[in-house]
Formats: sequence, C-alpha cells, structure tokens
Amino acid sequence: MHAYAKKIIPAVLFLLSLTFSLSRAETATPAKREILVESDHSWNGSKYSSYPAGAPQLTVLKLTIAPHSKLPWHTHPAPNSCYLLSGELTVHDRESGKSVTYHQGEAFAESVDRVHRGETGDEPAVLIVTYAGVVGQPTSIPVKGEASEY
Repeated sequence: MHAYAKKIIPAVLFLLSLTFSLSRAETATPAKREILVESDHSWNGSKYSSYPAGAPQLTVLKLTIAPHSKLPWHTHPAPNSCYLLSGELTVHDRESGKSVTYHQGEAFAESVDRVHRGETGDEPAVLIVTYAGVVGQPTSIPVKGEASEY
C-alpha cells in the first residue's frame, strides 16, 4: 500500500465516523415523554361522563397548602388533574369515606361533582392543578356552609 494511502484512509474513516455521529445526534429525539395521568375516571373510581358545554378554557394553578391543613369540602365542575411538586396530600371522598395519600412526584385525576377535600401532612403541599373547564366556570365550588378552597 502506498504511504500516502496509509495516512489518508484512517483520516477518511475518522471523518466518516464523525459525520455519522453528528447526523445521529441531529436526528435524536430532543424531548422525553412521560405520561403522568391518563384516565377516564378520578382517583376515587368515578367515571368522567363529559366535558362541560361552552368555550373551552384551561386553567393551571400552583396551589400551596400549609402543613396540617384540611381544605373545606368542595366539588369540581370539570375534569382536572393534580401533580404534587412537594409534600403529601391525602384526598378524602365524603360519600364513600375512601381516602388516598399522594406524595411528591405523583399525579392523579381529580373527581368531578363529588364532595371531597385534601389534607396535608407535616410539610406544606405544593401542587400544580390543571382544569379543563369552560369560560366563566369556577374551578372549585365549596359545599354549602364551607369556605372557599382558595
């Protein structure tokens, strides 16, 4: 083999491998998808029947609840989901007596038109709540005699 070829062939192979690596990097997926909640029913097993009629409106809230707090009994008129950024939250269904505790990093589907409330533990609970409602609709409705949730 010619001395020139002995130097050029490794250089060409290196450039080809570099080009292949760069083209793979450009076609790599830039985002990772992780489904946190995908459900046709709420945490307490209640099936969602339909979305409210009207012009759609999404609302995203960051809600901070103090330690050792019990929210007032309330309902939600539209489907919504909750993601716990920190702390823990125990959700209670008044009718069935069912309770579930969620911790940091967990998400759940909230109930619609069912009386429930949340209760925090030893630390504040910080939640991101996303509501799929309609324009002019409240996100939370207190039960008669109860204070507003927020």
